[in-house]
Amino acid sequence: MALACIVTVLSLAYLLSAMPLHCELLLPQIPDNTTASKLQGKWFYIAGASQFPFHLLEMVLIDNGYLDVNPTEQEQQLLINQHITVRDKCLSSNSTYLEVSINNATLIKYAKNQRTMGKLMNSSSEEIFLIQYQLHKEEKNYTGLYLYARNQNMSKTQLEEFREHAKCLGLREEEIIYAPWQKELCQMKETKQTIPQARRPQLQY
Repeated sequence: MALACIVTVLSLAYLLSAMPLHCELLLPQIPDNTTASKLQGKWFYIAGASQFPFHLLEMVLIDNGYLDVNPTEQEQQLLINQHITVRDKCLSSNSTYLEVSINNATLIKYAKNQRTMGKLMNSSSEEIFLIQYQLHKEEKNYTGLYLYARNQNMSKTQLEEFREHAKCLGLREEEIIYAPWQKELCQMKETKQTIPQARRPQLQY
């Protein structure tokens, strides 16, 4: 009986020591006072982490990038224009959008089919933008995390918060890739875009 108790205590001690701190911050929501309007504007790409090898390769190739979040006709839906520099090429995409629901959960969805691809994670500052995504491929689930910020120069505290979120999601340190920002930022011409009317989802209240 005594041996069984010792084994149980040791097992619990191991689990507690292995569990990352502050994982309660991983609620899939943004702060209560955040609205769609506060998410608009430019967000600089800082880092990414992924369990999926192909996504890791993509992150290695990205020098810099940013999201330009724009309003749409729907008050709580925001179109995402993504611009990245890969080697000497500027690439852009507007295939995703943000949907802020009535309970302040914010989802990232594909514009074509409204399929949810990720969600915004809770953070300590409105100056950072944490996106968790989940990929299901070949009967396996892969987790990833992207970090964007209003400013390219982030504090040590903000970077540590990103790393803690990554740990809580089961991502290893070697699966984190930081953007080097060694080249000039792509200056793309911004055009007003809207989610197609026939495919625009209705918010659920």
